[in-house]
Amino acid sequence: MATDRVSMIVFSGEMDKLLPVGILASGAVAMGHEVRIFLTFWGLMAFKKDAFFHMPVSPSFSGMVGDLGAMLKERKIPGVVDQLRTAKELGDVEVVACGMTMDLFGLKLADLEDVVDRVAGVGEFIETAKEGHTTLFI
Repeated sequence: MATDRVSMIVFSGEMDKLLPVGILASGAVAMGHEVRIFLTFWGLMAFKKDAFFHMPVSPSFSGMVGDLGAMLKERKIPGVVDQLRTAKELGDVEVVACGMTMDLFGLKLADLEDVVDRVAGVGEFIETAKEGHTTLFI
């Protein structure tokens, strides 16, 4: 039987695709769901300390605005890291870094933003995700 859990695989490192991660996590926990986020490849690289506002936007979005990071800061719109901090205050949110990606890029947990709780393998994430009702690939 599925639990009230939303799982997200965050693969993209493009700022416009990362923003919904925090928004969806906040919405899900506000509705009483657990949230499990698995960061891998470019999605993980966006969670290196102070990296988010320097991440690129997707080609389909880049023509719509100039520097999205500067625009977000100017308008005091929180990035995904701050959004996830807020989501964690609201409910059960766990952010996990992919162990293989950490090894590939030579990263340590201390290199990542404090919203990243721990490092785990893909098998553990799949076991967790299959128990939930929704899995998103971002």
